Amino acid sequence: MDAIFIGSSSAIAQACLNQFRLAKPDHSIYTVSRNPEKPAYSDVHFASDYSEQSIEEIGKSISRCSFSHAFIFNGLLHHGKLKPEKKLEDLKLENLQQVFHANVFTQTLWLKALAKPLKHDQPATLVALSARVGSISDNHLGGWFSYRASKAALNMVLQSAALEFAHRAKRVKLISFHPGTTDSTLSKPFQGNVPEEKLFSPEFVAQQLLSVCVTVPRDNTLSYIDYAGKPIPF
Repeated sequence: MDAIFIGSSSAIAQACLNQFRLAKPDHSIYTVSRNPEKPAYSDVHFASDYSEQSIEEIGKSISRCSFSHAFIFNGLLHHGKLKPEKKLEDLKLENLQQVFHANVFTQTLWLKALAKPLKHDQPATLVALSARVGSISDNHLGGWFSYRASKAALNMVLQSAALEFAHRAKRVKLISFHPGTTDSTLSKPFQGNVPEEKLFSPEFVAQQLLSVCVTVPRDNTLSYIDYAGKPIPF
């Protein structure tokens, strides 16, 4: 059995990787990140700049694998001068392109690369990190245009992939996972108004994520679900 952790240098990915190794010592673990150094518990590591060429090359290298679990942890909320927009006047094409590339395009290319290693006869779970703010029907505050739109777009890509897997690999389950506000670099600037009980450690989120992978129904659909295992409306 094999498992792959893409974006393995993030806080949630590291915690999930550690817990997964303890729970499933028989699995060969593959990791992907920008960091060339192999993380603890990884058996095979790929350094990637997440360009199309890099993802395609890694896809060829893992094409003979048979993954029971695939996790895509890539994502971007802020970076340098790039911050979530508060109003329409804050929108910039360059920022939109950067956010969509990190939150949608990269994940879509990974879905393509994972199509072969997710075999039709092998039960498997594929998880991509999404966010509750990607829910169109749950948007009652506005703002955060590029981040909201990119996560909604990611959900659509995952939905299309789930429909395809329902025909070509019926034992594969896709999950769009909302981790909640996690104490990590991504959420640091936005933790001020978060109640203490709603700011989760990476270890807690990893525990909840791995639990969801076990309990979610394998019904050939995409599950858009939060850290508590509760469905989120699209």
